[in-house]
Amino acid sequence: MKVLIAVTHLLGSGHLSRALTLGCAFARKGHDVVLISGGFAVPQLDTHGVDVRNLPRLRSDGTNFTRLLTDVGDVADDAYLAARSQAMVDILHAVKPDVLITELFPFGRRVLRHEFLTLLRAARALPKRLLICCSIRDILAPPSKPEKVEKTDIILSDFYDAVLVHSDFRTTRLEASWPVSKALEAKLIYTGYVAPPAAGAGTDRFGEGEILVSAGGGTVGTPIFRTAIEAARKITNRRWRLLVGGSDSATRIAQLMQDDPPENVIFEPARPDFRQMLYHASASVSMCGYNTALDILQAGTPAVLIPFDDGNEVEQTLRAESLANLPGFSVLRSAELTGPKLVRSIEDVINAPPRSRKTADFDGATKTVEFIEARLETFV
Repeated sequence: MKVLIAVTHLLGSGHLSRALTLGCAFARKGHDVVLISGGFAVPQLDTHGVDVRNLPRLRSDGTNFTRLLTDVGDVADDAYLAARSQAMVDILHAVKPDVLITELFPFGRRVLRHEFLTLLRAARALPKRLLICCSIRDILAPPSKPEKVEKTDIILSDFYDAVLVHSDFRTTRLEASWPVSKALEAKLIYTGYVAPPAAGAGTDRFGEGEILVSAGGGTVGTPIFRTAIEAARKITNRRWRLLVGGSDSATRIAQLMQDDPPENVIFEPARPDFRQMLYHASASVSMCGYNTALDILQAGTPAVLIPFDDGNEVEQTLRAESLANLPGFSVLRSAELTGPKLVRSIEDVINAPPRSRKTADFDGATKTVEFIEARLETFV
């Protein structure tokens, strides 16, 4: 089976990471996988067994997803975008896939609507009918207007055979962020979460009893770290480990040290064994991106979630609210983030009943492959 996956990540790397996890799962089953990547390179991600083909690269201008920039920082013009569309069609014709998967579109990436529709039309024009699927995470950006829902349903009706929702319907259903019509409901396949295998506890039990604070790379996490320093002055019987991500972590750590942190606070750059440390920590304090949420769920760690909500972003807030129904989770909005409130939230989650590590299904990549293999056997 030949599988073609099309994805463009414009800000973080989560979309590409999830698409590659799917691609690697297909490759492990012996299928040929080509992934079209329209965003900037993320070299640390696993591409084993996946043939990655890069388009002329794009990124958003911060959280302004309507302003697209090239790899040299110029605004992408019509010629640049047309070259991307043509490259996608050329790859389609060269690969001749049995399955086409578009990541997020048509539920998102509407700014790239033209290139995705060009790809879909070319796919439907091939002599052999393809199985066409959309791959989406658990939470979407809710539509701002009813027309967006209607247009999405039309595209799904015209081109798509299935919508793969990478979530466990027991924890988060698509209705939490997107209106589900009867036509859409008929296409939905809940695969379980697309996550790497659980990390498991570390043999050195590193991080045992600690409060782990993480907030990805970039300055958006600075308020979380500063509030954690304040809270550490109140919870003095535990060690706080602040893991600062990004290529400028050393500079940011130096800036945070100016807050005169107490002796029970340790600063480090983000660690590769973070997922193992979660199994031993007393609590986690973090934002609520897809991958972070899965790491916490797999480890069963008590967690305070501070969802990223800059630029009218609501994805992390909706995800955090859905997880708040489970034991050992507390949600703090960024506007409510203070030292005393963080202290209370940490005490609440530590004292909550333990949460089972089997709360959700994390084998979404394997189940996606199994679904598509079975569907192709009867596909006409």
